[in-house]
Amino acid sequence: MNPIQEYFFRIDEPERSTLLFLRKKILESDTENITETLSFGLPFFKFKKKMLCYLYYSKKHQKHYISFYHGDRLDYPELLSEGRKKFKILLINENEDLPVEFILNLINQVKRLIK
Repeated sequence: MNPIQEYFFRIDEPERSTLLFLRKKILESDTENITETLSFGLPFFKFKKKMLCYLYYSKKHQKHYISFYHGDRLDYPELLSEGRKKFKILLINENEDLPVEFILNLINQVKRLIK
């Protein structure tokens, strides 16, 4: 198992399945330009080798989240900055439907900001 797979398999269900599904959707959204790396022990997604987003766990909220680079330029009430300068987070509730279209829309907006 590679380190990225190990990261996900340390997470309990149902969170693991939710994050693996989200990971798959992000990677499939742009197979030529989005890559996955492990940075700081976290799965990072990069667009043309530049930061795009990453997955992590919030101890404060007791939930996993996806954090978007250039989040400071995204204006959505669902996104929390919580003192971050360049990133905003979207909390993931594994007991609700995952807002896949919204997440992919945010990723596309960040991709445009990177170019």
